[in-house]
Amino acid sequence: MGGLLLSKLRIVELANVVAGPSVGKHLSDFGAEVIKVELPGDGDTARGMGEFVGDRSAWWLLIGRNKRSVTLDLKQPRGREALLRLIETADAVVESFRPGVLERLDLAPEVMLEVNPRLVVVRVSAFGQTGPYSHRPGFGTLAEAFSGLTEISGYPDQPPLLASFALADEVAGLFATWSLLAALYHRDTESGVGQTIDVSLYESVLSILGPLPTLYKANGVLPQRNGSRLTFSSPRNVYRTRDGHFFAVSGTAPSAAETVVRLVGGEALLSDQRFATHEARSQNAEELDAIVADWIALRDAAEVDRLFQEAGAAGIPVLSMADVFSDPHYQARETFVSVEDPEAGEVSIPAPVPRMDRTPGRIAHLGPSLGHDTEAVLAELGYTPEEIAAGAEEGIW
Repeated sequence: MGGLLLSKLRIVELANVVAGPSVGKHLSDFGAEVIKVELPGDGDTARGMGEFVGDRSAWWLLIGRNKRSVTLDLKQPRGREALLRLIETADAVVESFRPGVLERLDLAPEVMLEVNPRLVVVRVSAFGQTGPYSHRPGFGTLAEAFSGLTEISGYPDQPPLLASFALADEVAGLFATWSLLAALYHRDTESGVGQTIDVSLYESVLSILGPLPTLYKANGVLPQRNGSRLTFSSPRNVYRTRDGHFFAVSGTAPSAAETVVRLVGGEALLSDQRFATHEARSQNAEELDAIVADWIALRDAAEVDRLFQEAGAAGIPVLSMADVFSDPHYQARETFVSVEDPEAGEVSIPAPVPRMDRTPGRIAHLGPSLGHDTEAVLAELGYTPEEIAAGAEEGIW
């Protein structure tokens, strides 16, 4: 087994909340040194966001893990100078200011690249760095609504549904992560120089909607809200069991659908012309849905799951978060890891993804206290103890 995969990378994080910081989260899991630069006194919004574990925000414990925290006031010349000195030593910068803010601080990518031509600058924003909406306030919720995702989420007779988690932020963070690594690969194998990357939340979400935009442009048909159904395959839904649980079924592939139909109705149902082909099942989805729902409603969840497994049919219970922690598959794969935090105590969080057999990820610590590493990082950059103390007294860091 080798060492940490990205241990030679230094990333400077000028990002707030979830989308931008998730890039540093992913990279630091695999060994990258991520130095998070925060405003003295305030820090990342995630430090006080959402529900808490003890006195610590669960969001911050998760999103700040493995990182070093440095406080710098970038509006002060010496704070800006310290950041540029740090950037000289970095491989990449990830920033999520509203477009135009870095420019007003005289920290535009061109300035950073002049200091360090090998730098990769990743800019994460709701609507991108260009276009008429680029300067609008933006969060993941708005990006999801703007992308077309929200309009197709939910049931036909009800208002559209917003995701109940940071979907756009996390998706954009994944795009930003792989693009940063791709740019570093290009730098190290081809050009020798860095570049600037523009990642918008709305385009990241749009890109995972499959062919829906293409189909509308080609056929002029607007996608509709279908609840848990798909327009191109059936059965595909969530069904209530006799004991009040829910069971998810997927018949996306023809062979998978045939197995489910055979299980709930035998060969007679499979030979019924309404359900004999993939196209027929899609056209008669409501009728097939009702048959599957009635079959599942007569049985408890454990029996439904057993019968589906015995038949090789694609279905699984819908798990609550309590179920997730007690499920034997999660336990066998050690999907959660426990990390000791000096303030929050023992905290369970998902293990790094993906799993790599030679260079696995790790979680060394959870989100650090604000400015925990300021003195150490400044000393590494050549600042004397006297300069560090004076700057702290003046509120520069």
